[in-house]
Amino acid sequence: MNVKVAVFGREESIIKLSEIANRENTIEIVPFTYRVESETIELIERAFICDVYIFTEALSFLFVKDKIKRKRLPAILVRHDEHMTLTNLFLKRDAGLSLNRFSIDIDNEDVVNEVLHDLKINNDEIYIYDYGLKTEHSIDSIVDHHSKLWLEGKIDYVITSVKSVVDKLRVMDIPVHSMITPEANLRKVVEQAKSIIRFDSNISAQVVSGHIQIKDPDTIPKQKLKELMEKLLGILEKFSKKTDVSIYQGNDYEFILFGTKALIHHLTNHYRDFPLLREIKSELKVPVNIGYGFGLTAKQSSINVGIALETCNEADDTSCYIVNERQEIIGPIGVKKEFDASKLYHALIHKARLNNELSYNFIDFIRNRNNEPFSSNDIANYYKVTKRSAERTVNKLLSGDVIRVSGEERPYQKGRPRKLFTLNQ
Repeated sequence: MNVKVAVFGREESIIKLSEIANRENTIEIVPFTYRVESETIELIERAFICDVYIFTEALSFLFVKDKIKRKRLPAILVRHDEHMTLTNLFLKRDAGLSLNRFSIDIDNEDVVNEVLHDLKINNDEIYIYDYGLKTEHSIDSIVDHHSKLWLEGKIDYVITSVKSVVDKLRVMDIPVHSMITPEANLRKVVEQAKSIIRFDSNISAQVVSGHIQIKDPDTIPKQKLKELMEKLLGILEKFSKKTDVSIYQGNDYEFILFGTKALIHHLTNHYRDFPLLREIKSELKVPVNIGYGFGLTAKQSSINVGIALETCNEADDTSCYIVNERQEIIGPIGVKKEFDASKLYHALIHKARLNNELSYNFIDFIRNRNNEPFSSNDIANYYKVTKRSAERTVNKLLSGDVIRVSGEERPYQKGRPRKLFTLNQ
């Protein structure tokens, strides 16, 4: 069955991307065409039937960024990267335009500055408008920036990444050039969409076993134990509605859960703050073991949940651990593992030399994973990029001494073990 990919953009951009995607039998493009970038606010509500969301323009993405984050939608943006910037600058030079005295808008000014630095171009007369830093997004504010510089005689022309800005500046007789998107950048987002599809397919194939046990049941009177189990069942029934799990009673002091994709997503999104753990501790007021095992088969997940429960037994109080399909122990879940975000940000910028966006995203990545060890695959899945791109980021982090190797994954398939990393602080 084809996976539906929503593409938000202008007609010409969607046609180009569709031509590339049509080479893939697994991808079906669902076009959401607009004339003005802000129309994505309404269009995204119509894309509920789609599995992946692609945005061909940065500004159209920014209009709905908060909604995408809140709904945890798998979204991909055609990036304004160094390759795209370099391509557009050389096209202007080939057209006889001087690479100075111009104004440019983009969603990440670091990209332009890095290209100018590498080309040894003096940027004293180059004005960059970074709309990615703005809290409110407006086409008029971008137009006002460029027109003001033009009226002050500081620029000879404008390069814009926003198509609507082109129309407004031309009405004002200001020389303006629209940035083109290289085909390589479009191919990249199609590859990213395929990666998400493969990742979701892998998750869908996984089985999750969960065992919730009351600790030391022999020390609790039978009637009291029965009351605790009834209360626990009520909590788990509410939990099952959120995560599509099946609940079975294993014995007088244990419930067994079975789930798949929805449960995996819930668990991985609550490493730091696990509502189920918090509710069980508050309502039962007796120690409980909560163990989860991931696996490609029921048998494998059952083995892994046993490892999780053994780890829970080492704690006196209520605790929760996950053992994934690689038998990597994650936890304790719901216990915040603090780190110095300010120190990490400084290291990412000055040592690993990541840009602002990547730095903030990496901090979110560490926070969401509760500072657990991670692999390059984890970064690829979080950023929704290719494995090669994730490995480049990891190499920058290693070179900058931001992270260190902390161990190896034990893969469930044949192949070399993959390295695990942790913060070097």
